[in-house]
Amino acid sequence: MRPRSPLRQPKTGNLAFTKVFAPVKKSDLRDAIVRELQQELARQAGAAAMARDEAISEESRAENKWDTHSQEAAYLAEGQARLAADVVGSIELYRTLPLPDFSADAVIALGAVVEVEAVGGNRRTRYFIGPRAGGLELAFDGQPILVLTPQSPLGRQLVGKRAGESIQAVGRGRPAALQIVAVR
Repeated sequence: MRPRSPLRQPKTGNLAFTKVFAPVKKSDLRDAIVRELQQELARQAGAAAMARDEAISEESRAENKWDTHSQEAAYLAEGQARLAADVVGSIELYRTLPLPDFSADAVIALGAVVEVEAVGGNRRTRYFIGPRAGGLELAFDGQPILVLTPQSPLGRQLVGKRAGESIQAVGRGRPAALQIVAVR
């Protein structure tokens, strides 16, 4: 365990501590997120093409007025195409996303890499606060990092907080206290 160093005095009067974690090259992280999204786009586009082919195939032609196989395949193709379009929008947002540097006492905002630790525990988790694609998990620099959006329940709690502050999160069906260890 690395030594702790004082960070700042929170409003409660307790001294907050932070542990230093390796700096993150955010442009590389952004590139990794874009690559993951491009893979997702390929999957969604393939699924949309398969559903479209199914909808227009001769084998899907309705045999009677109650046979809706072709119509169902067409709805599926439309839904897959919408998902693919959503991924394209996410890719474009990430390609143009500003990646600000955050000082040690900065407020968490879009573009921040946040490390949290369960209070009284030794398990740390790293998050990237992004505009879309929440829930995307990827390995980066040998560690997992999860994309959170400011609209997600955990994202809403983190945005506006600083290193050394604590939040309450629900994990495995029960509340858990998390301390924000670092913001980059």
